[in-house]
Amino acid sequence: MLSGPPAATATAEQLLDRFLAASERQRRSLLPQLEARATELVAHIPDRLQRCDPDADDWAAGFLIQVLLATISTDAQQHWWQQHPNGWLHVTSAAGVDLVPLQRSLVELDFEQADRLTSALLRQLAGPAAEARGYVYYSEVPPMPAVDLQSLDRLWLVYSRGRFGFSVQARLLQSCGGRWDRLWPRIGWKTAGLWTRYPGSFTWTLEAPEGHMPLVNQLRGVRLMDALLNHPGLQQRV
Repeated sequence: MLSGPPAATATAEQLLDRFLAASERQRRSLLPQLEARATELVAHIPDRLQRCDPDADDWAAGFLIQVLLATISTDAQQHWWQQHPNGWLHVTSAAGVDLVPLQRSLVELDFEQADRLTSALLRQLAGPAAEARGYVYYSEVPPMPAVDLQSLDRLWLVYSRGRFGFSVQARLLQSCGGRWDRLWPRIGWKTAGLWTRYPGSFTWTLEAPEGHMPLVNQLRGVRLMDALLNHPGLQQRV
């Protein structure tokens, strides 16, 4: 158990420290109080972010960034982005793709745009033929650089409170005994035996089921998603 005063009576600084030191479950229980006291926390968030590792994939940092940017003025937001032109989280691409727009969309909780950008990035990683046809073949996944897929996964994980990402989907598939028919309803891609209609029927918010995003075109069968989730670079993160 965490020491210190109860969250309801803690100072803003104590609450932030409690959050960062907490277990996964404890952190989630603190989220409502953190959101309710956002204006108190803002002045102390930059200092706490200094203690977070931008080379890791701790979603607590992503949450604090989102609270900060949602609370400060537009001018202050612009200043923050000028200080972090490539985004706060350090991500790299062996293929040279631009990950900045994706990071920005995820920071801003624009999950529908982030999903479209992720699909475009996967096509870029697959090569010119995939970009020309507009979708990826499962056979084009194994050559994709591990670091690129790991970067995509880290971005989704950090800016979704740990709820979305390829590694989340892979973990859920394992919990379903490897059965795709059990995974689809669990992540909200199928309801009452019917595929969820894209894009209008998908849930583009944090209230979506765990693993709901990013999307992969399941209409082409499971082979593409199977290839992605079993890529060695992603398997290292499950």
